[in-house]
Amino acid sequence: MLLRRGLSEEGHVVDALADGRDFDAYLAGMAYDVVILDLGLPYEDGLSLLGRMRKRGDATPVLILTARDSVEDVVAGLDAGSDDYLCKPFVFSELEARLRSLGRRPPAYSGDELSIEDVTFNCTTREAVRNGRPLELTAKEATFLEVMMRNHGRTVPRALIETRLWDRESDPESNVLNVYARRLRMKLAGEGEPQLLHTVRGVGFRLERRA
Repeated sequence: MLLRRGLSEEGHVVDALADGRDFDAYLAGMAYDVVILDLGLPYEDGLSLLGRMRKRGDATPVLILTARDSVEDVVAGLDAGSDDYLCKPFVFSELEARLRSLGRRPPAYSGDELSIEDVTFNCTTREAVRNGRPLELTAKEATFLEVMMRNHGRTVPRALIETRLWDRESDPESNVLNVYARRLRMKLAGEGEPQLLHTVRGVGFRLERRA
């Protein structure tokens, strides 16, 4: 993707999605400075994604980047909750300037503690507790758990978790993530508690209590 390459060359750390299917999972799994959103996405229109994002209280700055250039389209995008609107074709230096402007806005406070079922996770101290029992987690296990708790009840793609555990230049072997998942499961259910972390074969993982 040319846009991703251009932004990466300018020093930005970029996650790029070809469609909207994993949009919610990525936003829940990572605090982004800015979201660049195309309206004409496969599977789900960008305005629907933006509307759902704002409805759940996510205030991450959003720049709409699209070929839809009518006044009505711009108004619809701004009314849906976008912070800026840039039409294609565009000059890359203008995109950069707009991203710098959006990135200077103070981030929305999302809270320090996540709580799912009987598990709590402190995002600042990286400490986790289940039913009053401290979980002795490594740094990567803690990150794995945080991603899953932010996506409680949703299937999280393996690729998303891998980008959180390893830098984007690395290429971990396919079974390494399974090893971390197995260790995290053992620690979550170390005293016979119901298992919360489940594998969705061929896709990723899901955190939820099952009957």
